[in-house]
Amino acid sequence: MKFYDSVGPNPRIVRMFMAEKGIEMPKQTVDLRKGENREAEHLKRNPHGQMPALELDNGSYLSEVLPICEYLEEKNPAPAMIGTTPEERAECRMWARRVDLNICEHLANGFRFGEGLKFFEKRILCAPEASPGLKMIAANRLQWLDGQMAGKDYLCGKRFTMADILLYCWIDFGGTVGQPLDQSNGNVVAWMARVAERPSVKA
Repeated sequence: MKFYDSVGPNPRIVRMFMAEKGIEMPKQTVDLRKGENREAEHLKRNPHGQMPALELDNGSYLSEVLPICEYLEEKNPAPAMIGTTPEERAECRMWARRVDLNICEHLANGFRFGEGLKFFEKRILCAPEASPGLKMIAANRLQWLDGQMAGKDYLCGKRFTMADILLYCWIDFGGTVGQPLDQSNGNVVAWMARVAERPSVKA
């Protein structure tokens, strides 16, 4: 296998996931700033022109962060970062879905249509007028999540999972692009601190 890597929170999610599982493989960096991800060579890997991508041993490609992580877990079950039972896996996927759709996507597009507009407007369809509302929704859903995190170490209770990695990488990124975590969300702030202590955050 080969991992096509770049700057940004999504490739970081996969790197962090692999670090937690002790997976190593060849990596190739794709230069987003130069637009290499929009060139024909990369579009063969991912027709959306997004990052990251995983080349499989059979020569085919996987894109989208969560399917890549799920594939790696199936190929390398231990240590489990999604789950070891149907119930554990379903719980992790439920939380990953919740944070991806309600927080990460809104945070991401709030940035792309706002602070990142000059970079993205020639690459994707942008709606600048939507940026403030998207940021507001992401902040609101983080406030909701703060209540859900009461008394829990991680999204799935005592288990640190793929869902935590997904959320951490995007919240951490948000803090660098004008969407800092509201410190009144004390449970999420404490959770961020717990995750930040893990060696995999440096991946």
